[in-house]
This record gives sequence, structure tokens and C-alpha cells, in this order.
Amino acid sequence: MNEKVLKTLEYNKIINMLKDEAGSDLGRMLCSELKPSNDLNEIKKNQLETDDALKRIWQKGSVSFSGIKDIGESLKRLEIGSTLGVGELLSISSLLKVALRVKTFSRNEDAERDSLDDLFESIEPLTNLNKEIEKCIISEDEIADDASFNLKNIRRQVKITNDRIHSQLSSLVNSQNGKTYLQESLITMRDGRYCVPVKQEYRGNVTGIIHDQSSSGSTLFVEPTAVVELNNKLRELSVKEAEEIQIILANLSISCAEYIDQLRSDLKLLPYLDFVFAKANLAKKMKASMPEFNSNRFINIKQGRHPLLDGKKVVPIDVNLGKDFTLLIITGPNTGGKTVSLKTVGLLSLMGQAGLHIPALPGSQLGVFNEIFADIGDEQSIEQSLSTFSAHMVNTVNILEKADSDSLVLFDELGAGTDPVEGAALGISILSFLKNMGVRTMATTHYSELKLFALSTEGVQNASCEFDVETLRPTYRLLIGIPGKSNAFAISQKLGLPQYIIDDAKSRIDADNEQFEDVLAELEQKKRQIEKDKETISVYKSQIASLKRDYEIKNKTLDEKKDKILSKARDEALDILKEAKETADEAIKTINKYGKSGNMKELEKSRSSVGSKIKKNQSSASMKSSKQKKTYKPSDFKIGTGVKVLSMNLNGSVVTLPNADGNLTVKMGILNSKVNIKDLEIIDEPDIKAPGLNRTGSGKIKMNKSLNVKMELNLIGKTVDEALFELDKYLDDAYLAHLPQVYIIHGKGTGTLRNAIQTHLKKCPYVKSYRNGEHGEGGAGATVVEFK
Repeated sequence: MNEKVLKTLEYNKIINMLKDEAGSDLGRMLCSELKPSNDLNEIKKNQLETDDALKRIWQKGSVSFSGIKDIGESLKRLEIGSTLGVGELLSISSLLKVALRVKTFSRNEDAERDSLDDLFESIEPLTNLNKEIEKCIISEDEIADDASFNLKNIRRQVKITNDRIHSQLSSLVNSQNGKTYLQESLITMRDGRYCVPVKQEYRGNVTGIIHDQSSSGSTLFVEPTAVVELNNKLRELSVKEAEEIQIILANLSISCAEYIDQLRSDLKLLPYLDFVFAKANLAKKMKASMPEFNSNRFINIKQGRHPLLDGKKVVPIDVNLGKDFTLLIITGPNTGGKTVSLKTVGLLSLMGQAGLHIPALPGSQLGVFNEIFADIGDEQSIEQSLSTFSAHMVNTVNILEKADSDSLVLFDELGAGTDPVEGAALGISILSFLKNMGVRTMATTHYSELKLFALSTEGVQNASCEFDVETLRPTYRLLIGIPGKSNAFAISQKLGLPQYIIDDAKSRIDADNEQFEDVLAELEQKKRQIEKDKETISVYKSQIASLKRDYEIKNKTLDEKKDKILSKARDEALDILKEAKETADEAIKTINKYGKSGNMKELEKSRSSVGSKIKKNQSSASMKSSKQKKTYKPSDFKIGTGVKVLSMNLNGSVVTLPNADGNLTVKMGILNSKVNIKDLEIIDEPDIKAPGLNRTGSGKIKMNKSLNVKMELNLIGKTVDEALFELDKYLDDAYLAHLPQVYIIHGKGTGTLRNAIQTHLKKCPYVKSYRNGEHGEGGAGATVVEFK
């Protein structure tokens, strides 16, 4: 992509915004090198990575890539067997800490695989190597005593020797003679050896080696003979300590050399992931979405917003180009948004081809262009003695030489700066040439001739930036299909120009031009009415869809109730039939038994029994049919009373007593609802089960929830009470999410907040340990917490 269009469309400002989202210098370097691609497969791959990173951010929050160090030179030194310095080893440790942090962030067993999984899986935290470096090196200025047995022993001897020297010199300094001979009662060092400040006149009273004297010559710094041997031993121990440190660094370097390939891979992967997540964070800030790409050079931007304008004020535009027409001519008044529309299309195309999401609605489409050309703005050059028209024409000539069917061309005020008749004729010729080549082109203009050209030429479409004559303000809405109207007479009239001057001006316009302006006005009015009707239809469609959903739900509920009622009725009918059959069978047996013998007494007894059963069944059926809901009084309800909410068919328990209107609150599982006592039926025992809640044997309720917790909590600026409140909740969530360790960021300040947090951590039952942050972790401004 040519550098001129990147500058013209201010692509570099987007890159600067992207760099601000990166967490490391290497990540920012990758951001600064980002250029649009014309390879469709590469574009889709980059867009997918950005989208997958954005999904992870929405699900789990962002991850910090701060601490990535460029260890490239150190790896080269390791390859040739060199020993790394303390700073280089700390840089490797810092890189591995980031690797562990990112690897931990990436773990999500329940999620589907995405385009970033392979990258995350290739990261090697090399935990054992990093622990060894951390164990040996405390900071750039300090090696740990436990780095080796010899170093610990040497430093123990150094301490013993120092104590003996201080003991010898302290006895001299604190003696009566010492107070006389010495300039001050203190012990000092010169050239790494312990000395005392002796007055010049008492030089002979203190035997030893003179190492220095004051500028006035009144004080001599003497190493007493009694400590010369001890100082010599101290010097020897210092040399041994330095040699042992070199051995430690050499061993650490050998350990690092064993993992050169893994370290080199981490050095490549981590900055790249930092770059990908910077793109995702920028998309989140811009409320951007992933565009769909096609090889047909078809553009369909839905509610696109210029990313460099205030998101709260910018008016979104809908633009399509390349399907029904390849040339779009935009007209309208100055400051109406024509140039912004051009820049929006051009800049969003550049961003999309660079793998960045665009600030537009999902489903927006972009074509893949080999080149984008733009002639926008005042190109007047004093140095080259070129007028505005000449400068624009130089650009136009260059565009016509290089543009082809795989290009997108943007012209701002084509043909302006010269005679209107000639300028319009040139504009039509230039646009016709590009149209015949199949070049996707957008151009803004004031010329009516170009409006007529668009109306009369197939494959060319008019568009305009809407202008509200009543308020004399542009709306910045882009209306495709409607040529813009100049509105000069209407604006002049609103601003107070006398009517007779306006009438005289109108009389000087020929009938064709006046008729054309009237047609434009009518088209614009119809366009507005159509837009208004579309909005009304959209509202009606939404309401109809909602009513349809409600109707379907009610139908489904009614069907379910109907099925239940029919099923129950069938069961009851079968029971009645079964009982009737049994009664009939029994009666027949009785008749057969006693009818032949003429025993009328037994027959009458049997008849009475059958009649009693029939009456009993009739009474039972009558009771069922006449059964009504019991009426309750407010006094019947107490807190904890088990009830059934009839309208919701759910069981629960009373939480609050009824008010004057008979309304009370019922708890149904995790749901609290205010209902009237008329909608309640008292039951023996409340049923508080609800989805997501299970009673254990001990009566406890367990809740299953998916925790997506960040690796760090920022408490800077919080009061102690606010911080501890947030800390408790965060630790609970992090522990339940099985995070191995987290970072509490509190800043350095006076140390009050840090002390309060660390005191609180001591009392937390599931905190295994905590410590101040180390090199690359925020130092004393952060606390690292490890869970049990």
C-alpha cells in the first residue's frame, strides 16, 4: 500500500492508538510495523486472531504482557558459550514470568479451541529454570547467599572478619587515648580497607598504614597495624566472593543454554500475542467488529464511524459500493460530511486489510484492494509553485497511471479550483475512464453536471449528505440514491437576505436548472418519508414478533394444561368404569345366586349396597367439581409459612408479612417475588429447590458458577476499607477459580495500604503465602499471593 494514502487517511494515528494498547516494547514495535495486506487468506487469519483475542478479553479480562525483555543478544552470547551478566539473567527471568502469566491466562478447559490455542500451547514458562534464577539473583546489585554453599560460607567468613575488625577498631576509638589522638570517634574506609581518622600531630602515636589525608592535611586516615591482617583477609574474601559469583552466573548461563530453542520461541510468541491482544483491546475501545471480506471488491459498511472522531458525536453512515454500481458521486453543502464519508470508507478499508476490527455493525463487508488512492484536502504547494487545481491534477495524473480494477480511488472535490464548466467536463471524463476500467471510485463534488452524469449513466450512483434547512445544520447522514441540493436560496433566506434579491436571483436561473433543483428537493423529501416509514415498519415488525412469541408461549402452555387435564380425566374415567364393572359383576353374581332360590331379603340387601356405592361416587364427583380455592386472611401468614404461588406453580416460603393491600414477599429458591395472598395457597412444607441449588446431606446449599477471574486486582486510589472489601471478594473468586497465584496492585505511597492488605492476608485461611513483587512484578508496589 502506498505511503501517501496512509498519511492522507491518517492511518498512522490508528497505529499510535494501537501501540498504546501494547504492554511491551517488542509488542509496540510489531504494532508500528503493521501495514495493510492484499492477501485474502492472510487478512482472514489476522482478523480471526483479533476476534478470538477479543472473545477471550470479554470472557476473562485482559492479560498483561508487561515484562517482556528483548533477550535476543543474550541468546546469541549463550550460543557461543559466554557467561551472562546479572541483568541479562534477570531479563530472561522476567520473560519467563510473563510466559507463566500468559500460559495461566490461556487455560480454559471448557472453551472450544480457537486460532490462538496453538500459540498459547507453544509457550514454555520453564518454571524450574526461572525458580533457579530467582533463587540465586535477588536484584541487579545482589546475589542471594543461598546461591551456592561456597558463597554462603564466604559471606559468613566476611561477616565474622568484619565483626572482628569493628571490635578491634571500636576499642581503639572508644579508648581514652583514641579520643585524644583521633579527629572523630568513627570508623571509615579508604580503598576498601577500614581506617580511623588520626590528627596530624598525633601521627606517631598510632602505628599503621596511612591511606589518605584530608584536603586541609589536618587529618590522616590510618589503618592500624592490629587490623592490617584482618583487612588483608577481608580483601581475599572479597576476591573469592567475586569468583564464586562468576561461577554461579556461569552455571546459570549453562542452564539457560540448554533451553535456547524454547527461550527463542517465547521471545517470538509473547510479543506477537501482545500485538494480537493490542488489536483486540483497540477493537473493544472502539466498539468495533470483524468485517466480512470478499474478493469481488464489494463494500457494504453498516453504521460505520470514523475511528478518529468522538464516538459520542460522530454520526454513523451506511455505504455500499461495487455491487450495483462501481462509482459513487457524493454532493451536498460544505461542512456537511462529504469528506468524512470518503475518509471513513478509505480508513476502514485500510484497517480491515491490516487485520484490525472496524467501528461498524457486525456483518459489514469490505473488498480486498491492492492499492487505495486518495486525493483529499488542500494540496497547494508554494515551493513547487503549483495552484490548488494544479496540485490536485498532479495527484489525479498519478492515480490514473497506477489505478486498475483492484484499486479503490477517493476524490475530494474533483475538478475544483478552475472554471466550473471545464472542471465539470474534466471530472466527468476522469470518472468515465475509471468506471470503464472497473475501478471502485468515490468522489465528492458541487457540480450539477456530475449529478446529471450519475442520474443518466448506468453503474453510477448519486449520494448526498443530508442538510436540515430549518436549523441550517448538516445532519451528516449519507443518503445513497439522492443527489445533494445546494440549498443556497433557502440558507440565504433563513439568514435574512431580502426576498426580492432571492427572487431576482431565481429569475436568472434557466428553467431546466430550476426544475432540476425542484426534482432534487422532491426526491430528498420522498427519501426522508421512506426512511421514516421504514423506521415505523421496523417498530411494527418488532412488536409483531414479540406478540407472536407471546402467542406461541401461551399456546404451548394451554396445550400442556389441556393434555394434563385430558390425561387426568381419562384416568378418572377408567377408574369409574372399572368400579362400575366390578359393581355390575357383583350384582349379577348376587342375582344368579339368590334369584333362583327366591331369597328376596338378600336381593334387597344387594340392591341397597349398590345404591349406596352409586350415591357415594356421585357425592365424591360433586365434591370434586364444586371444590374451590380456600380464602385466606392476612393473619394466616407468618414468616416461614410454606406456600404455593398459583400463578407461577412454584413452592416457596413467606419472607415478609402482608401489608395493608395483602401483598407480601415469597422466596422461591433464589427468586424473591412480591405476590398477593389471593394468589397463594398454604402448604405443609415450603419447597425451596431451584435450578443451580442442591441440598447436601448437611443441609448446605452448593452453587455452581463459572468463574472468570483476572490474574490481578488494582486497588490504587482506594481507601483501606474500600480496598479490603474488594480484596475479600476477589480472593474468594480467585480461589474458587483455582488460580495458583494472583497480583494485588496497591502502589508504594506511604505503605499504609500495602501494610493493611498484607495484614489482612495473614488472616485469610486459604492464602498459602504472600510476598512483595519482584523485578518485573511491580516491586514494592504490588503483593504476590499464592493460594493453598
